[in-house]
Amino acid sequence: MGRGYIVEEAVESYLSQLCEVKSTTTTGLLIGQSSAQRDYIVMASRTPPKEDSPGNSLDKDWVTEHARQVSRMLPGGLFVLGVFIITEVDAKDIQATLRQLVFSVENLISSERFWSPADDDVTDCVTLHINSKTRKTVCRTFDIKDPKSMAKPADWKYQSAVCSSWVTVSCCLNVNIYFPLPTGPNTPEKIEKCIKDELKIWAQQIESGVCLLDGKKVPDDVELTTGQRRNAKQAYTVQLLISPCEQQFSDVVQKCGGSVSIKGAVHCRAYVHGNKPKAKLAERLLKRDIISMVATRVHMLLEELMTAEGRNNNFAVELSIPRRIFCPVKGRGPVSVCDYQFSDEGPLEATERLKEMLDLDAAEEDIDTTQEITPENINTETIESKAEIIEEKVEDPAPQRNNYIGVVMASAVALLATAASLLYLTDV
Repeated sequence: MGRGYIVEEAVESYLSQLCEVKSTTTTGLLIGQSSAQRDYIVMASRTPPKEDSPGNSLDKDWVTEHARQVSRMLPGGLFVLGVFIITEVDAKDIQATLRQLVFSVENLISSERFWSPADDDVTDCVTLHINSKTRKTVCRTFDIKDPKSMAKPADWKYQSAVCSSWVTVSCCLNVNIYFPLPTGPNTPEKIEKCIKDELKIWAQQIESGVCLLDGKKVPDDVELTTGQRRNAKQAYTVQLLISPCEQQFSDVVQKCGGSVSIKGAVHCRAYVHGNKPKAKLAERLLKRDIISMVATRVHMLLEELMTAEGRNNNFAVELSIPRRIFCPVKGRGPVSVCDYQFSDEGPLEATERLKEMLDLDAAEEDIDTTQEITPENINTETIESKAEIIEEKVEDPAPQRNNYIGVVMASAVALLATAASLLYLTDV
């Protein structure tokens, strides 16, 4: 007996609508949560059409990149569990293609993860084939950790209100991360590697933290639904207690070509399935959301940094860290997806991205921007003075001051009472 998939009824309607598009091969992603007993599919999102691409072609790189972008928009507990394809081609003739696709998607997404997998994590990914003429559905799974994995049959069953009893856990976390940068000539690739190495250390610190649910330390094997009605709305506020690193950067004398300091208060959220969810799972999913959310913002800043480098040869640039916003998925209980909004963007840009990436129709009033507040007025002089203080601590001897080719990140300064940060860029 293969794995069982409990699928939200709205997904059936969505896939049926895609079947109406004649003479076109449609691919997309299956989004949900895995458990030891069964998996839950709560959303399906088609791959955005690619310009100048024939309707029946399948671009593996395009589908894979879409999966990476969607993965960044999923709060804790929601993951890309697999792919679907709607075509007139028989399932047996396209199984090899689906296998390549699901492995490619998972490999790219996992390459951006900074959290450590658990021994009991489900490693099966799903592929769904729908014949657009006969509407016949074939569901198969592959063990993504086994390169020689063969297709296994799986049960695909639609059900209403799949997420109605899901538990929501959330917390507000003060983030204060410091990244020293090496001296000498640096390329963007070298900067990125340095930051990623430091992020891995910070992620281990988050994973070893202690979670308090509603102010209490709950044993790992306690069911969160104990003593409550199954369909009752359930939400827990979490406090994450983090032990400081054994050695702080201020206690170490080291030669640096610059530094990055990211500070701010961020909103973290995870959803846990309603089938006897354990406190251990809720804690794990929330920690993974914290790590993924911060890593996503750092990656977005690096992209902005490279753009600023190309525009500005003086390299004195301020970049705002995007704030996290949410949009509820209608008919999916408490479940929301998220996006990241820069200071010069409004709700319209968010709704357009939700439509493009998730094929989600959302109105501007659906966007929840209240979880993280961006300060309207920031004193630039204060930011510059703080940056100078950090520079004094890591200043190199005069002969090496110009070794850093390109842009040097001196510090990112933000108010901990808000979720926004500023990245101040200058030469060291």
